[in-house]
Amino acid sequence: PFIIFSMAGGYLADRFSKRSVAIGVKLGEIGIMTLALFALGGNQPLPLLLAVFLMGTHSAFFGPVKYGLLPELLPEKKLSWGNGVIELGTFLAIVAGTIGGGWLFEVFTGQHIWTGFILIGLAVIGAIWSFGITRIPAADPTKTFRLNFISDLWQKGQVIRRDRILLLAIVGNTYFFFLAALVQQYTIYSYGKDLLGLSEGQITAWLMSAVALGIGFGSYAAGRLSGNKIEYGLIPLGSLGMTLTGAFLAFPNPTTSGTIVALALYGFFCGFFIVPVTALIQHRPERSDKGAIIAAGNLLSFVGIFIAAGVYYVIAGLLQLSPRQIFLATTLMTVVGTSYAMWLLPDAVLRFIMWIATHTIYRIKVLGRDNIPAKGGALFVCNHLSLVDACLLQAAVERPVRFIMLKAMYEKPVIGWWAKTTGAIPISSELRPREMIKSLQAASDALKNGEVVCIFAE
Repeated sequence: PFIIFSMAGGYLADRFSKRSVAIGVKLGEIGIMTLALFALGGNQPLPLLLAVFLMGTHSAFFGPVKYGLLPELLPEKKLSWGNGVIELGTFLAIVAGTIGGGWLFEVFTGQHIWTGFILIGLAVIGAIWSFGITRIPAADPTKTFRLNFISDLWQKGQVIRRDRILLLAIVGNTYFFFLAALVQQYTIYSYGKDLLGLSEGQITAWLMSAVALGIGFGSYAAGRLSGNKIEYGLIPLGSLGMTLTGAFLAFPNPTTSGTIVALALYGFFCGFFIVPVTALIQHRPERSDKGAIIAAGNLLSFVGIFIAAGVYYVIAGLLQLSPRQIFLATTLMTVVGTSYAMWLLPDAVLRFIMWIATHTIYRIKVLGRDNIPAKGGALFVCNHLSLVDACLLQAAVERPVRFIMLKAMYEKPVIGWWAKTTGAIPISSELRPREMIKSLQAASDALKNGEVVCIFAE
């Protein structure tokens, strides 16, 4: 249902008020849980499977609304923080639902009709809370529905491809869900059973809960540490943490306590990875396309989950890799994928370095960030004391900055790499007037193309 109906969910999120769609979906949830009540009471497997399918459809419609609401309710500077809170709540709910589902199964064995009443009660509570969402207008009331979701996905794919940062965020989101399915749904179970000798209940309560809680609290921490902006410099930090903890889980002779800690840290760094990625997917598209782009991301994330099932079949079934070897394989995949993404977007590495610097060596206070437009050309005119000023300025704002800098500095080895990576524009009073004008024209063209340019006044 996620693959079939995600694009339809994106259409509804853009065509109508997201608040209205959220309320409608939550009211529909009550009906689905009523069907589940009769299926559980009569021990009917087919109606129960239908209820599960309808809940998947419900989630396909709810996803674009849930994440599309954030950029409409929150200013951009609070978007990462909002995603951190949302992901924390989501993964706490996953833990509570996983443990609670097992508890309900044991308590009401043979009398699962009572489980159905509890599920209806939870659905009613969710529907009541949905009425508290702030009223917002529809993003694109004239949007037309396209029945062919593959054609719709292809069209949105063309929009995504025109924005390299958005494209990389969508790919990163797909990889995250691929990795989450491969690790949490498949590898952790065999790791706990074959290597640690744990029961199914212990695997769920200890190992899977550790990952989910880690992702939740890591997401919240990432939102707080983003510093009132979308800090995609946290993505390399998340990847580095996932690599180190994944490598630790590949070590022989694991202990249960060490595994729980490592999985919690693995999830924590996953939160650092996914929060800026999600915020970028919400922020980069135009308002009229946000729901559809988020829906396309949701659809592709479940394609990633399907691929994870196939990959697990190959590496665990055909290649007979152990759980430790699978963690090693996923770690190598993370290293390769992250390295390729950083090669395509090297300023993310620079932002990571600047984020580390401004949380250790330097302590900066940023005033007036709201004056910087979220999109479109902007010119910074700054005083200049040292080379560190340029780095701190870049760390203080979310948007990439192209500096006009002295050609002599531009040609120095280390500084030159940084300058070329950030698209700096070299200029020199020793050049001929025609070449100076060419440098200034490059800066002017950058402004017209919607980029941020900085010139130091002196």
